[in-house]
Amino acid sequence: MEGSPIPVLTVPTVPYEDQRPAGGGGLRRPTGLFEGQRNYLPNFIQSVLSSIDLRDRQGCTMVVGSDGRYFSRTATEIVVQMAAANGIGRLIIGQNGILSTPAVSCIIRKIKAAGGIILTASHCPGGPGGEFGVKFNVANGGPAPDVVSDKIYQISKTIEEYAICPDLRIDLSRLGRQEFDLENKFKPFRVEIVDPVDIYLNLLRTIFDFNAIKSLLTGPGQLKIRVDAMHGVMGPYVRKVLCDELGAPANSAINCVPLEDFGGQHPDPNLTYATTLLEAMKGGEYGFGAAFDADGDRYMILGRNGFFVSPSDSLAIIAANLSCIPYFRQMGVRGFGRSMPTSTALDRVAKSMKVPVYETPAGWRFFSNLMDSGRCSLCGEESFGTGSDHLREKDGLWAVLVWLSILAARKQSVEEIVRDHWAKFGRHYYCRFDYEGLEPKTTYYIMRDLEALVTDKSFIGQQFAVGNHVYSVAKTDCFEYVDPVDGTVTKKQGLRIIFSDASRLIFRLSSSSGVRATIRLYAESYERDPSGHDQEPQAVLSPLIAIALKISRIHERTGRRGPTVIT
Repeated sequence: MEGSPIPVLTVPTVPYEDQRPAGGGGLRRPTGLFEGQRNYLPNFIQSVLSSIDLRDRQGCTMVVGSDGRYFSRTATEIVVQMAAANGIGRLIIGQNGILSTPAVSCIIRKIKAAGGIILTASHCPGGPGGEFGVKFNVANGGPAPDVVSDKIYQISKTIEEYAICPDLRIDLSRLGRQEFDLENKFKPFRVEIVDPVDIYLNLLRTIFDFNAIKSLLTGPGQLKIRVDAMHGVMGPYVRKVLCDELGAPANSAINCVPLEDFGGQHPDPNLTYATTLLEAMKGGEYGFGAAFDADGDRYMILGRNGFFVSPSDSLAIIAANLSCIPYFRQMGVRGFGRSMPTSTALDRVAKSMKVPVYETPAGWRFFSNLMDSGRCSLCGEESFGTGSDHLREKDGLWAVLVWLSILAARKQSVEEIVRDHWAKFGRHYYCRFDYEGLEPKTTYYIMRDLEALVTDKSFIGQQFAVGNHVYSVAKTDCFEYVDPVDGTVTKKQGLRIIFSDASRLIFRLSSSSGVRATIRLYAESYERDPSGHDQEPQAVLSPLIAIALKISRIHERTGRRGPTVIT
């Protein structure tokens, strides 16, 4: 600390009407809006900070991290200046502003922080023409529950001023403590710049048998792996954990330098965007491949020759093999959780293990409550997210280490493990189709009319004939969730059509970007007979898709010929 105390200013502002956080306390918008609209970011940050009770906020510790995308450094500086002015006592920040979302959750829980602010738009593109986001995690390390998000939104609609220390400057590159003397503050404000990987790595060491994984990745019979960080936050984690700690050759990891625009690519780990990895895996040189999204909470698994493991299959296979992980051998397995749109493959594993399954709305915050109450040990979503009660976030690298542990224990290939799982439990053919960038009014009317159709009593028992297939409607509903912990009711979470053969169609409105709307269509069909396990998913599901398009008329009503993204 040098010189005069840093002044704390109060800046007048006017509210924006569009700062309602999406699920989990996050605001995701085009970067140009954050960068160009006067006070757009400060307004939301002030709303987040004001949502914390003053008694809890004064002198507390918070964690700040980003996925390194464009505008992150500027935004980090603003967050620091406003945290100081709002009475926060200490900030923990990753070096150069970098912290993965799982690492933020880990640090919050480790040091018992009041919460954390993560600057990320998840798997969305970066750069000036991309998207930016701000996410608030609460004291358990998980995404903000709806009651907190609602409070943030109410504050944002009436905000008249925000507090900031515009003269406060920090060096994000220098590890260690930096202290600042502020006006009207008895104790100095402290910022601690930490290695982004260390604390999180220490947690992983307590969960996995690193020696077993290292033996798999080194030596004459080593498993050759290819891991794509997609120029997001995961580069330093992949290098330090998989290469330095576990012995994978340095050239196993690609695209490991975090870039503000993610190298001009879409940092979404699926078959549509992780094409560099997919092509490398198709060559047959590598036995295991993985990719991560921008902030490190999503992942994709590939086997030799590009064999794809769907997220729903991955979740079910992990559940069936938890005994390979020391953490679960010690802690036991209390229950599983999956989002409603996720395949029911997990349910069949749970039944065989005699543990409960909790079906929740989409959004990790619903799992957090289950885990805090000791009901849930493993959970996942179809959108390439899986995690356990070691954190309160989905965790891409954790999932990859689980897979490597399974490979080490079973001494089989990725494809062999998947096929053995199908032989035992049956195969769930599953696809998600996204109709993105739609007019919100159009999506509202589509969903309204579809709900009226499928929830009418006369819809039950209807039969749909498509080619040689006849599907009979057994059950329909508009999904709502009653939290078994606190009784909170969450309504209108998607329309479900369940057929007599256990096939499912689901329609769900997604508004994660908040700018345009997305209708997600999910189709699932179950095949018990192993002779039917080698079909193309879209071929198997095409009759169901035909039914979905017929009853929704989504192509006619949106002017689209097909979905913009298929996963």
